[in-house]
Amino acid sequence: MQKAICVFAGSSLGVEPLFARIASELGRQLVARGYGLVYGGACIGLMGVVADAVLECGGHVTGVIPEFLGDKEVAHRQLSDLRIVSSMHQRKDMMAQMSDGFVALPGGFGTIEEFFEVLTWAQLGLHAKPCGLLNVGGYYDGVLRFFDEAVRLELLKPANRAMVLVEREPRLLLDRFESYSAPVVAKWIQAEMT
Repeated sequence: MQKAICVFAGSSLGVEPLFARIASELGRQLVARGYGLVYGGACIGLMGVVADAVLECGGHVTGVIPEFLGDKEVAHRQLSDLRIVSSMHQRKDMMAQMSDGFVALPGGFGTIEEFFEVLTWAQLGLHAKPCGLLNVGGYYDGVLRFFDEAVRLELLKPANRAMVLVEREPRLLLDRFESYSAPVVAKWIQAEMT
């Protein structure tokens, strides 16, 4: 079975053209390295850009979208595989199960919430997959300062802060994914409990 990277990204393009250029480059890099794409299934925004780039390069794209969003005609109908689910919770669970790593491109509340959830699961030892931020144009600088402040205030362990891989270029982030080794975390919770 082909490995796949889950990409969380905005349903908007934003005003910075660099965001779309990097989203497209990420899609091309995924295909060049033999990865499939798992993402939220929309045809719009940065989500659509990364999916289109993978498809244009002949790669495999699995979209996972809740029925209520698909009904609003934002579902990408040209994907290799489009899964329709009943809820956002089902969507996130399915995307996580199908993926070998997680990347966040620029986005809003949904993007950061999805990334934080899989990052929290890694911290809890529920998976050992790499989690990375593509800090395009410094977009995530404020989030990174927040993490560092949480470490300083001893609300976040340095080992857990180090779990967040950060690069500005897709090539560099995927290089780090390929050599990633998760820290050993004592499992004190099971996935069914989340």
